[in-house]
Amino acid sequence: MQKEQSKRIQTSILNSLEKKILVWLAERQPVWMTSDKLTAIGVIGSIVVAAGYILSNYNINWLWLSSAGFLINWYGDSLDGTLARVRNTQRPIYGFYLDHNIDGITMTIMCVGAGLSEMLNLYIAMGVLIIYLLLSISVYINAHLKGEFKLTYAGMGPTEFRLIMIIVNTLFIYIVPLREYICHYTIFGTDVTFGSFDFIGLAILVVLVVIHLNNFVRDAKGYAKTDPLKKWEGR
Repeated sequence: MQKEQSKRIQTSILNSLEKKILVWLAERQPVWMTSDKLTAIGVIGSIVVAAGYILSNYNINWLWLSSAGFLINWYGDSLDGTLARVRNTQRPIYGFYLDHNIDGITMTIMCVGAGLSEMLNLYIAMGVLIIYLLLSISVYINAHLKGEFKLTYAGMGPTEFRLIMIIVNTLFIYIVPLREYICHYTIFGTDVTFGSFDFIGLAILVVLVVIHLNNFVRDAKGYAKTDPLKKWEGR
């Protein structure tokens, strides 16, 4: 759900298929189900994701719980707006405010949970969270200034991210050498241990940073042309 004056730009790989699935699900929701309840289900899903990652410290099979959490999070987070549109019960101002505050909360929960597992370095997890929030701020600014609400980058969106993480979780459960691979480095005099999951997280972080910097430079140039520098006529 979002402000009606903002044009929704969704160009992810799975967008077309996902829309059909979401509409199909929305049309079959029980009468008592509401968009707010679905939003709450999305939050519960993020907690399940975090719990699965933390519990994987004790048994790697808890990653199945984390993967289930991603599905629950997708169900609630992706279906709440679709349900409102199918039932024609949109609340664009309230929905915009609630959904995107909740997005920040759920992403924080999932990143902290992953960072508290033995699979992912906490600093990398916090780096991913920070750049995600910076990208979100940029999206909200553009929604206000340009009337464009861009949800995807390079054909990737939240749904593709969840799917990638489910695949990664599955690979780590079944491929022992993958999860046991460890490299040791000394960075600024500090010993740092990197595993396979750390390199995956670092790759995601680098890609997000490049996307953010590219968007920042491009948008700044565009706004500079729209709002050119005025000559100061001082004495």
